[in-house]
Amino acid sequence: MSILVQKFGGTSVANAQKIRRAASKAIAAIKRGQQVVVVASARGKQTDELIADAMEVNPNPPKREMDQLLSTGEQQTVSLFAMACEAEGQPAISMTGAQIRLITDNVHTKARIKSIDAQRIHKHLDAGKIVIVAGFQGVDEDDNITTLGRGGSDTSAVALAAALKAEICEIYTDVDGVYTTDPRIYKKAVKIDQISYDEILEMASLGAGVMHSRSIEFGKKYDVKIHVRSSLNDNEGTIITHEGPQMEGIVVSGATLHKDLAKIGLIGVDNKPGNAAKIFAHLAKAKVVINDIIQTEVNTEKANMSFTVGKSDLADAKKAIEEIKSAIGAQSIFIREDIAEVSVTGVGMRTHYGVADRMFTALATANVNIDSIVTSEIRISVIVDKAQGEKALESVCDAFQLDRAADKRCF
Repeated sequence: MSILVQKFGGTSVANAQKIRRAASKAIAAIKRGQQVVVVASARGKQTDELIADAMEVNPNPPKREMDQLLSTGEQQTVSLFAMACEAEGQPAISMTGAQIRLITDNVHTKARIKSIDAQRIHKHLDAGKIVIVAGFQGVDEDDNITTLGRGGSDTSAVALAAALKAEICEIYTDVDGVYTTDPRIYKKAVKIDQISYDEILEMASLGAGVMHSRSIEFGKKYDVKIHVRSSLNDNEGTIITHEGPQMEGIVVSGATLHKDLAKIGLIGVDNKPGNAAKIFAHLAKAKVVINDIIQTEVNTEKANMSFTVGKSDLADAKKAIEEIKSAIGAQSIFIREDIAEVSVTGVGMRTHYGVADRMFTALATANVNIDSIVTSEIRISVIVDKAQGEKALESVCDAFQLDRAADKRCF
């Protein structure tokens, strides 16, 4: 009997009516002859409300205690979900990350998964139950509750699908699938029917809100087929899979806008071997995730370096840089929080020219100034003023005709 993993995000379980609707999807799969594992997020804005409660008590709460607190949101949801299933006559059981022995490292608020005891889940599946697992959380080797970072329920779901060798992992949201860009900003965005792991990983890491980037990494590594769907209807959604030959003709699949960023610059760093290693080893020790890095040589003795981090890592990054500033000979440090990153992604960039020209021309026409540029094989990103972020995204989307289905574009 095949196993299906279904993940429901916060908006999909925001109230009793939505929980009953989500439960009906799980029960329908049981009636089709599948075994079902559900992963659920905290309801609606509950995580934000818990964070606000913590900040009211302590503006700098201990990370261990934050994990204890934030994990309760998902635990409430799974209990209610199990009750909804039972109300329809379907046996179900709710389980926490600790109860399925989802073991992580001990990095609180952004732990990484080490192992999952699949046998604990199989026992209940074989008894005919729907197993509803609290997403976003696990425990370390000392049984301290840990969380996987915001969006971590996606990671929980795909990791469980891998551990259980599930046929597919369905990610339910309040939209019909993955769009060419954020439809809340660019009203003409269209749904993508199929996208590669590499493309969606770039989009997720660059600020696209549909899925958590670490969940895509799991999917690609363990070959988990992922299906992003709406909890509000039965539309087909978007399939995430390995790159197919038909994808090569699609030059740009999507565009993203990432506002939750800060840029840290180091001016006049000693230009000698080993200094970059010192900087980023120190940041790694502080558990800071680095995004884009740019280094330029000023002369044979000095260099300038800058990198971007998520706003949640800014305080830790700033502290780490201040600690190492004298050791690397930096003359000064600057921090910019008024930035945004606009990116285009597509596997077709590997074999097509003119992408950068079209993007930069569109930004120039919109009178958007570029602070810096970063590229990879399948993406081009620019840092711009945050105030111009949405205008920049719209101009790029128009330039690459992201208001049309892929086979209708003229680029």
